[in-house]
Amino acid sequence: MTAWFEREGIRFAYEESGPTHAPVIVFSHGFLMDGAMFRPNVDKLNDVFRCIVWDQRGFGATGPTDRAFSYWDSARDLIALLDHAEIASASLVGMSQGGFVSMRAALLEPDRFRALSLIATRSDLDDASVTASFEQLKAEWARNGATHVAANLAAFLLGPDYPASAWTDKWLAMSREHFAQPVDALTSRDDITARLGEITHASLVFHGTADAAISPRCGAELAERLPNCKGLVHVEGAGHTPNLTHPDGVNPALRDFLMRYAR
Repeated sequence: MTAWFEREGIRFAYEESGPTHAPVIVFSHGFLMDGAMFRPNVDKLNDVFRCIVWDQRGFGATGPTDRAFSYWDSARDLIALLDHAEIASASLVGMSQGGFVSMRAALLEPDRFRALSLIATRSDLDDASVTASFEQLKAEWARNGATHVAANLAAFLLGPDYPASAWTDKWLAMSREHFAQPVDALTSRDDITARLGEITHASLVFHGTADAAISPRCGAELAERLPNCKGLVHVEGAGHTPNLTHPDGVNPALRDFLMRYAR
């Protein structure tokens, strides 16, 4: 069942499952995705963890926002979710954009978090060509929504073999208005590489070997720089959303890590 919390006049959607008094895991989704992308993972964890998925600004049931924001704002949204639910501490699972948010939340309130699992993400910035492609996407979305780009986005984010209709239907249903705000948050984010040494929580990095959106090199560099990283998991053949498309390559290591460090 969808629940809600509010921050800065925005109503955020979230769902939770698992034992109420169990250790908490908060899952933060990637760009153009929503909390539903973690269902294959939550189903393997909510027997022993209280699992919370939420929809960030611009996506899912939270919906579009007409105001500019940064991923530091989104990190504060995540912290506000914990405050709303009266959760003193939690561990974080963040995929791509959700990794940007999770790392920033850990920097803002380090004592609030136990462990971080980071999937298909990076601490630095995109190449200029990638930023330009997002600017093109923003312009196309303003003209036509996802009509002409949904198929390409599905291949880019989910890979060529994943049944993507549920996600393309969501993109086609999204408004053409206010898409610029989440794109601008993505393209204008700051580089936090120099601050990775401050993230001393136990961490685990996952990256698909066929990720076309964020190079596996970025995952390797992240794992090298996080001072308490417990390893880098290469998800063979997976693209940018390995936890969704290749859960069997993610769930065992994710569960083992969280059982060790999130309880």
